[in-house]
This record gives sequence, C-alpha cells and structure tokens, in this order.
Amino acid sequence: MSEFRIHHDVNELLSLLRVHGGEGAEVYIELLQKNRTPYVTTNVSAHSAKVKIAEFSRTPEDFLKKYDELKSKNTRHLDSLVYLLSKLTEDKETLHYLQQNAKERAELAANAATSSSSTNFSIPSSTSKMSLQELEELRKQLGSVTASSSAQQPLELTRKILRDKQNKKNSGQPIPVFPSWVYERPALIGDFLIGTSLSTDTTVPIGTLPLASQESMIVEDLLYVLIGVDGRYITAQALVGRQNRAFSLDPNLDLSIKELVTRILPVAASYSAVTRFIEEKSSFEYGQVNHALAAAMRTLIKEYMILITQLEHLQRQGLLSLQKLWFYIQPTMRTLEILASLATSVDKGECMGGSTLSLLHDKTFNYTGDSQAQELCLYLTKAASVPYFEILEKWIYRGIINDPYSEFMVEEHELQKEKIQEDYNDKYWDQRYTVVQQQIPSFLQKMADKILSTGKYLNVVRECGRDVTCPVAKEVIYTLKERAYVEQIEKAYNYASKVLLDFLMEEKELVAHLRSIKHYFLMDQGDFFVHFMDLTEEELKKPVDDIITTRLEALLELALRMSTANTDPFKDDLKIDLMPHDLITQLLRVLAIETKQEKAIISAEPTELTLSGLEAFSFDYIVKWPLSLIINRKALTRYQMLFRHMFYCKHVERQLCNVWISNKTAKQFSLHSAKWFAGAFTLRQRMLNFVQNIQYYMMFEVMEPTWHILEKNLKLRFTQSMKLDNEMERLTLEHGTMLGPPTEEERAEEAAKKKLTNKLLAEHADSLHLTSGFEATINKFDSNFSTHLLDLLDKLSVYSTNDCEHSMLNIIYRLDFNGFYTERLEHMSAERSRRAPPLLPRLAVPAQ
Repeated sequence: MSEFRIHHDVNELLSLLRVHGGEGAEVYIELLQKNRTPYVTTNVSAHSAKVKIAEFSRTPEDFLKKYDELKSKNTRHLDSLVYLLSKLTEDKETLHYLQQNAKERAELAANAATSSSSTNFSIPSSTSKMSLQELEELRKQLGSVTASSSAQQPLELTRKILRDKQNKKNSGQPIPVFPSWVYERPALIGDFLIGTSLSTDTTVPIGTLPLASQESMIVEDLLYVLIGVDGRYITAQALVGRQNRAFSLDPNLDLSIKELVTRILPVAASYSAVTRFIEEKSSFEYGQVNHALAAAMRTLIKEYMILITQLEHLQRQGLLSLQKLWFYIQPTMRTLEILASLATSVDKGECMGGSTLSLLHDKTFNYTGDSQAQELCLYLTKAASVPYFEILEKWIYRGIINDPYSEFMVEEHELQKEKIQEDYNDKYWDQRYTVVQQQIPSFLQKMADKILSTGKYLNVVRECGRDVTCPVAKEVIYTLKERAYVEQIEKAYNYASKVLLDFLMEEKELVAHLRSIKHYFLMDQGDFFVHFMDLTEEELKKPVDDIITTRLEALLELALRMSTANTDPFKDDLKIDLMPHDLITQLLRVLAIETKQEKAIISAEPTELTLSGLEAFSFDYIVKWPLSLIINRKALTRYQMLFRHMFYCKHVERQLCNVWISNKTAKQFSLHSAKWFAGAFTLRQRMLNFVQNIQYYMMFEVMEPTWHILEKNLKLRFTQSMKLDNEMERLTLEHGTMLGPPTEEERAEEAAKKKLTNKLLAEHADSLHLTSGFEATINKFDSNFSTHLLDLLDKLSVYSTNDCEHSMLNIIYRLDFNGFYTERLEHMSAERSRRAPPLLPRLAVPAQ
C-alpha cells in the first residue's frame, strides 16, 4: 500500500469517526508506517481475544454463536480481526468515538426507517379488535415472509447464476454442463429419497418380535440406511436448510437396541452429507477445485461401500450381529465424520477455488497430532489443489491465465494498452491483472504479490510477440512445508524479472529514454533551452488561445536541430503540450484523485483569467508499449509539473537579466535620477539572486543527486555493463544566430541606434520620476518581495527541523548568505512560539 493510499484511508477513517483537532492524520500515518508487519495470531492468542470480547459484550452468547458460525465458514482473517477488536476494548477513548459514531448512525437509520415504509402488510391498531378473518390473513402474510427469508436458494438457481457468470467471462467458449436428466432423476443420487417407498414388503410390527429377531431386522435396516436407502423401521427425515440428516426410529424398538442404533446412525448422517456434496460439487459450475475434491471424496466413499458390501455378505450368512456391526464400522466413522465436516464447511462458506484450498489447508494444519485425520485431509487437499496448481504453473512459468471458473487468485480484466498514455491512474498495470483476496490459498498468502508480479512480467514480454517459458519450471505439489512453494515461486520470479528487465534494457533502451526525458523535462540541456526560449519568446507571450501549436512545434524542431539535442535519437518523441490549467490547478487536480473532492474539482468551472503561453506551456513525450508501463502518464505528469515550475523560473531569470542589460544605460542618467535608480538596481539583484539560488538548489541539490541514485539503482538491478554518460558538450555561437559575425556597417548602425535609445531613455527616466511616482512603485515591489521571501525562509526553517528527504538548510544559507534576514527570522520564530496553542490529546491507535 502506497503512502498516499495510507494517508487517504486514514483521513477517510477520521472523517467517518468525526475526529477533529489534534495533529491530524500524520500521527497515525507514522504509527502505521512503523507497524506494517502483519500480526500472526496463534490459537492461544485468538482464544484469549475471543474470551475478552465475550466478557466485554452485553450479549456474549450471540457473539460466540456468530464467531462459531464465521469460523465454520473459514472466514479469512477472522482471528486477526477478533484480536484487533479485543485491543479496542482496552482503549476507552477510541471506544468513546466508536460508540458516539454508532449512536449517530443508528439515529440516522431510524429516521430513514420512519420516513419510508418497508413492509408490504399493515398491522391493525392495538386499540381495535381483530376479526378471525383478519387474524388468519395476518398469519398467512407473516408465514410467507418467514418462509421466504428462511428458504434456501434452489440448487438449480445457484447453478444457473454461476453458469451465467462464467459464460459472461468466457464469451465464445461456453462452460460445459451436464444434461438435464442428471438432475431430473433423483434415483441417480446416492442419498435418501424422501416420500418415496421403494419396498412393497409388509412391515411386521417390530415390537411383537423377540429380541434376537429385532436385532436381525435392525441390522438389515442399518445396512440399507448406511448406503442412503430407507429401511422398514429406520427412515430418514426431510432436510431443512443445511442441517444434518436426522432419522426416525420405530418407537416400539427395544431400548437396548435403540441405544446402539443411535450410536451408529451418525455414520449414515455423515454419509448422506458427503453424498449430497459429491453430487452437487461434481457439476462444472462449482469449479475445478471443488470437482477434484468431490472426485477424491467419491474414491473414499467407494472404499466405504466395499466395506458395507462385505458386511452385507456376513449378514446374509447370519454372522453379523449389531455389536459386530458397531465394531466393524468404528474405523470408518471417524473418516466419514471428517469428510462430512469438510463438506459442510465448504457448503456454508460457499467456497470455490482458492477459498476451498484455504479451508482444506487450515483443517489439515489444525489436525496436527491426529495422524489419521491429518493424513486424510492431506490426501484431499493434494487432490483438490491439482487443477489450481495447473493454473498457477501456467501463470508463473508462461504468463498465461486459463481460469474459466474464476477460481485463481489472479483475475484478468479487459483493458487496452493503447490508452496508457491517457490514463493518469496506471489503470493498465494496476487493473489489467488484479489479486482476488478470497481466492488466495492461505499457504500462498505471503507469496501472493510475487505470484502476481511474476505472471505480469512474463505477460508483458508475451504481448510484445516473444514466447517465454521458464527454464526452471517444476511441478507444484501441495505440502505442509511452505518453503517448497517459496523456493519455486522465487525462482520463477527471478527468471521473469530478468527476462523483462533485459528486454526493456537491451531491446527497448529504457535508460536511453529516461536520459532523453531528463534532458528536456529536467532542463539539463542548457544550449537547447537558450535556443528554444529565444525562438519562442514572442509566441509564448500571447494568450494561449492565440498561439498556433504547429508554429511552436516547428520552432521546437528547429531548436532541437540547432543544439546538442540533435544527437538524441529520441528527440522526435518530444511534443508541445499547452495545458488547460495553470500549474497550481493541475497539482490540485492530481492530489484530488480518488478523494471526495475529485468530482468537485473536475466539475469546477475554469478560471476567468486567460492563461498566457508561458503559464500553459509544457512538454509531452510519446512513449510506446511496453515502456509505457514504466514511463506512464502518472510519471510523465510528475515530470511535467516539475518542468512547468522550472521553466517559469528560467523565464523569470531571463527577464531579470534583460532588466540588468537595460539598466546599464542608467550610467548616462543625471545624478538625481541615478540616486533613486539605486533602489531598483538593488531589488533587481536581490530577485535575481533568489531565482538563481532556488534553481541551483532544485537542480543540483535535489534532482541531480536523486537522478544519480536512480541511475545507480538501474545499474545494480539491470546490468553491470551499463555506462553512464554525464559529459554533455555545449556549442557556443559567436553572435547568437547562424548568420556569422556582423559586418562593419551593421556594427555602426547598431551603435547609432543604441546612442539614440539611451538618450530617449534618460529623458524618459527623469520625467517618470517627476510624474509617475516610480520610487513609490519600487518601494512597494521591495516590500512585497521582502515579505514573501521572509515568509518562505521562515517556512523552510520550520520544515528543515523535520525529517525531510532533502535537508533545506542549504537553501536557507544560500538565500541568507550574509545574515541579512537572520534577525527578522528570529523575531518571527519567537512570535510563533508565543502564539502556539497547547497540544490536544491524541487519539489512541490500537497496537498492530
């Protein structure tokens, strides 16, 4: 999670909790940054947290019931959430905010409920008597509401919803389905047929039979019931929702026999649950993982059926008593109990794909110490994970997703890579392939990001027309030892990284493109910008609506050809971009992305002020696939904002230099005029010193060192043979044009013009002093400049005391090199200390 996203989420949370005052979100962001290591819950800590919340709760039974329900569904991160809630119970201040917020939300919900009726039937007033007809009608309405809320969604409808969803994802390749007769013939299912009696024999009242005959009849019945067929004296009851199967016993059965029968019947109930699960999850709509799990369970059920067949053989020979049946069924009872528990958990959690594997893995891990149960779960998990790992192998070894049932942790979205240049939000890279949290198996959770990146890297190379296959590819097999997965995924990740980086560096010349961007957006091609600003000075003074873009493009090409930029092989990718907003507005629009203010700022009407060409001017850069994944619109926008700021600073510097050139004529003025011109000269020099030092700081103390770090990291990550080319030659022209030195006649003509101009300027300067209040204007400029400069230095001195990425002390010393502003800054600091209010108490943040 990026720092911007953390900042955004913390602000949203504080807004929801209506927390105001204090030091804002920065305090909590710092705490979150320091505590980003995930908390690993254990069974002991989870139990302690559960007990603490139950003791704190007003209705502990409801909490424990809900916890058990969520636990049975294998809800992801349940124990971590419970641990966090237990910590909140210890924080009184945070609890106060949460309770206040909950109360306000409850009041809003109550008001909304009273303003609009949500029921379809009316209850008569308590003051009036209800007739029998009204009472019966109300009973029917209440019954229909209760039935509709508690009724389970039919399996046919569930399959149809899943099938429609999968067909929509796999357009042109419909999902296979079983023929309708598979579902229309209930006798094909190995479970009980309720309400259908297949036996035509006359049932003898069992109470009239002797004890030995009762036992014999019950053993025969049990052998039928254990394979999903009703007996004469033992019958299955109809299912209600997802409850376990219950059975009815003949009430006249001997109590001693009934006691032993009730111990055996849970095996039949487990068999019924497993059989229903196998028949339901064998459908294609429930995905390949559930299908594989059902197939593995079917294999175990076949072994169980073999046992029942052997017992039937003994029963026909008269060698099977009820006690022997209980003895023989013991080993199978535990197996069917585990299978039924797994089937019920998958059903309740509506698990598919990765979520099914998470449940199986957690069950396998929790059975540590019970070797039989763990071995059984390990067998099932291995079988169910085969189709999932086949998808995983294609993704991390070849960069291909083949997931027709939406079971894999990585989901593919249809996005066009050609729109990367237009999208600021990195939609292609971030949203073309995304992680589906509920489909991440818990044993792959730590490696999820690397799995996503590995396939992405290979996919980029594939989309450039190169077929890639990892040479260290190896079959992934489920095991309780996570190290095996880590090693295989690490190898695949390292190969994918190397392939992509070599491809970008060698074939697509990434470093050369980055250097080209640095030349133009970070203004390190001095001679190019001198030529370009000379050529476009008059054009950029116009309002932006009056500027002819094609003329600017032509002047840009001319400047590129006349400077050392002509050696840049990617110079033709540089384009002119006249922005519709000034720099500050552009910055605000970027900061408002994915915030509440985004719609308001985007829909705001443009300012009435007309932008000049200088205020709207920026460069743009054409980046082709796949470099556009790295040099994307977000990165280019940042470069553009840096460039616009620096370009305008350079323009101001040029204007001040032009003023200095024109000020040389003041030497010819009279003494009283030169006296008040000294203030203007001093102000101009102070402004020039400020602009030049600000530019120096930005270019040589911020951007240039950072750029060297970038190049150093590129060299370490990509290749050791990369050589940095930092020497740039600068061509100097004798006269500033390509026409060569001036002739004698041109020199004489130019000298005459200068003499006449100086005379006119001297006369105009004297009259200006007497009539226009020029000295007052200069004093006003001086006052405004000094005020803003002092305010800037004061802010810099405050920020420099914090942990800034770049120390700001250097720029303070450069701007105040002779201590001219020191005394005034110390006075401002003292005033600020006296006005500082006392700190408000901080809102406690739960420990991670």
